[in-house]
Order: sequence, then C-alpha cells, then structure tokens
Amino acid sequence: MVTNTDLELGVVAAGESSTENAFKDEYVPPCHKQITLRAMFTGFILSVVFNFIVCKLNLTTGVIPSLNVAAGLLGFAGIKSWTALIQKFGMLKQPFTRQENTVIQTCVVASSGIAFSSGTASYMLGMSPYIASQADAGNLPINTKNLAITWMLPYLLVVSFAGLFSIVALRKMMIMKYKLTYPSGTATAYLINCFHTPKGAELAKKQVGSLFKSFGFSFIFGAVQWIFARDEGCGFASLHTFGSQAYAKRLYFDFSSTYVGVGMLCPYMVNISLLTGSIVSWAFMWPMIEAKKGDWYSAHLSATSLHGIQGYRVFIAIAMMLGDGLFHFAYMLVVTISSFTKRKSSTQQDCSEEDDEDEKIRNEYFLKDQIPNWAAAGGYAGIAVVSIIVVPMIFHSLKWYHVLVAYLIAPILAFCNSYGAGLTDWSLASNYGKFAILTFSYWVGLENGGVIAGLASCGLMMSILDTASGLMGDFKTGYLTLTSPRSMFFSQLIGTAMGCVITPLVFWIFNSAYRLGDPEGS
Repeated sequence: MVTNTDLELGVVAAGESSTENAFKDEYVPPCHKQITLRAMFTGFILSVVFNFIVCKLNLTTGVIPSLNVAAGLLGFAGIKSWTALIQKFGMLKQPFTRQENTVIQTCVVASSGIAFSSGTASYMLGMSPYIASQADAGNLPINTKNLAITWMLPYLLVVSFAGLFSIVALRKMMIMKYKLTYPSGTATAYLINCFHTPKGAELAKKQVGSLFKSFGFSFIFGAVQWIFARDEGCGFASLHTFGSQAYAKRLYFDFSSTYVGVGMLCPYMVNISLLTGSIVSWAFMWPMIEAKKGDWYSAHLSATSLHGIQGYRVFIAIAMMLGDGLFHFAYMLVVTISSFTKRKSSTQQDCSEEDDEDEKIRNEYFLKDQIPNWAAAGGYAGIAVVSIIVVPMIFHSLKWYHVLVAYLIAPILAFCNSYGAGLTDWSLASNYGKFAILTFSYWVGLENGGVIAGLASCGLMMSILDTASGLMGDFKTGYLTLTSPRSMFFSQLIGTAMGCVITPLVFWIFNSAYRLGDPEGS
C-alpha cells in the first residue's frame, strides 16, 4: 500500500531537503494564469466523462469511490500531451505547471461531485410518480413531482453554490491552524507533485498507458457482451454462473466491468461487507421471508409491492443504513469535538514551534490572493435570498421559512462535516440529508406534501454540505501544490456550474434509455 509519505518522498529529488526544494526553480504563475483556457477545456471534457461514470455508479451500485487521483492523472495526461505537441512547433507560450494541474482536478471533481449531491439516484429520483406508485402510504399528487430538466437545472443552480461560500472563511483555520489531513486531497496533491518531476512524469506515462489498455479491454468486452445479448435471456449476464436455483434467487455474475472496477477501487472491507450482505440476504433472508408468503404478507401481492417481499427488502436495508448512519454521525460528532478541543488546547504550543521549510513556503502562497470574508458572507446571504424565493416556486410544499431555517443551520453542519472529513475522509452529507428528510417531512406533514418537502430539503442540505467539504479538501490540495486559494475557489465555481448543467442532461440520457427505479431492474 502506498502511503502519503511514500508519495511525498517520491517527489523529493535525491539530496533535496524538502518537497518544495524539488520545485525551487519552477515558475509559479499568478492566480489569473493558473486558470487557463486549455485547463477549462480539459476540465469540461473530463467533467462530462466523470459525470457519466458517477451517474452510472449512482444508479447501479450506489458506491462512489474517490475520483480525485483519477482526475489529476487524466488532467496531467491531457495537458502534457498537448503542450508536448505544440512545443515541437515552438508555439508553447506557458508551461504546464502543477498549479494548472490542480485547477483541472478541482474543476473536474467539483463537477462530478454535483452528480452525487444532485440526488439524481436518490432524493430527486424519489420524487417521481413511478417511485411513489410503488408505495401506498403518502402516494398523493402533492407528494410527487414529474422529473424534468426545466426545474432540475434551475434548482441545482440555486442550491449548489451555497456550500462554496458557507465555510470558505474558515479555510485558514482548518488548513493552517488545525492542519487537518483531508486524506484524499493530500494524496492527490502528492501525486500531482510527483507527476511534475522527471521521474514522476515517466511514472504518469506508464499509468496512463495502463489506463488506456484497461479502457480498451473494457470497451471491447462490453461490445462483445452487447453482440451476444441480442434477445431477452441471452448474453453473459444470463449465464447461470452458480446454478439454476441460485440464478432464480438472483445470485449470479453478470460480467460487468463497471462493478469489477468499483470493487478494485473500494477498500476490501467495503467489498467484503457488500458481498456478505448480498449472500446473507439473497441466499438466506429473502427465501426465508418468501416462504412465509400468505402468512407474513398477502400471497396476492406482486413481487414489487412494498406491502410484500419488496417491503421487507427495502425497510430492513434502510433500517440498517439509518442505524449505521446514526452511529457514524454520533461517532464523528464525538471525534470532531474531541479533536477540536485537543487542538484548541495545544494551539499555543503548536504556534511556538518553528515551521519547517515546506510549511513556510506553503503558508506564504496560501495567504496570497485571499478571498474576502465579506465576499463569502455576502455570497452565501445572496444565494440564500435567491433560494428562499426560487425553491418554494419549484416545490410548493416547501415554504420560504423552511428554506430560511435550512440555510441558517447549514453552515454549522457544513463545518462539522468538513472538519470530520478532514480527519477521516468521510463526508456524512447523505446522513445529514436523511435527518433533513425526517425533520422537514414531519414539520410540513404528509397531507401537505411532506414527502416532497423532505426530499427537497434533503437535496438542499446535501448540496451545501458536500460542496463545502469538497472545497476544503481541494484547498488542502492547493495548499500542498502552491495553488492560489482564489484560483481554487474560482475553479470550484466553474466546475460546479458545469456540473449543474451536465448532470441533469446526463441523467436525462439514462432516464430516457432505462426505466429507472424499477425494483426488478439490474
């Protein structure tokens, strides 16, 4: 396993005393030259690709691995190839720097992050009448909303930017004072630093070569699967891998390269947990419950009815996730408070110690091009006002005072979530979203459209919290690569804007091609 320390050591040239000494002769462009046209073009192309990936994973596995490193690697490969080409013709005006690489990575991750926080596979999909028709309780017209780009896009544009302004004023405290790790952001920074050394560039070339070989194999294998799957019940996915009885219980291998790739990215404990859950449920629990058909539930119900076997599947799984989410919420709260208290008590001692050479250089660049606190506060307040006006126009059951309350408590939760993510790399935005569903649904009431109100408030809360923690993680990456905080912030804004437009369009492609939310679907 490669650790952050190993990556950092790989950056340092032989005989150098620090990471930044390896880049002492490298040009650090000013803020306005870090966000280039080529960087934004590359970021847009990768954003489209990553949005498709995240949306597909959201709709199938529900497991989204960290894509920071992949974004940094592909951004490096794209721009490096372009600059190498035009350099041969003597047309290269600005060299490709690690700061520009960081800007690309930030833009792509911000954009693909919207594919998750937009809830196209969770709360937004749950608003559709088709999903509501699978339940009897609360299945009223006021509790459903037809999915349409005409309201999805403006809703995302309204709620997705607030998180960027919510805790941006705390960046110095969280990055410099408390020195939060943000493991994904730190690993990405060290990898970007590594790429921009001679040995690192060679390593990146090999990695990109392996990436395209894997891509080619996956694409060809997918094409072969499509050729054989000409009719219903044909193809690799219809093979009775573990026998006919196991196949009838939906225990089989479908030869999906996507799932294999996710399994390779996810920690082995996640894979073991998923495998254990699938075996225990589909091999033992569901057959046992189905044997009680006519006793525990009516024998005349369809397999997709929430009053039948599907209800046991859904509610048992949701109860387990809520219980685990509540535990992690409490655990993270304790860890955050404990760590915050310890750091606060040791602040004076930490400040008296002499910073090392790297830290001095990084602090110097991180304190340049500051984002005024009045701009952060004004931006958040302005977005809140717009949301208070626009969101109730989209979701009539959610009133202006509901939105106001959500925006008042969101910065506090955003700080807690970002602080916890800095310690553990876990963002609990979806867990906070679940609590928002319960709170606002109860507040509005079922007969007054509480389902839609709860789901919409969940989206608002998830968007703010997820983008806030993502921004802080990217600030950590920028801190370690000497990237201007202002250019990081603007690249986040650009990436978020891209995501707000790309995500609904990508979702609509999937929604047009597949019957999303089908319990019998794959």
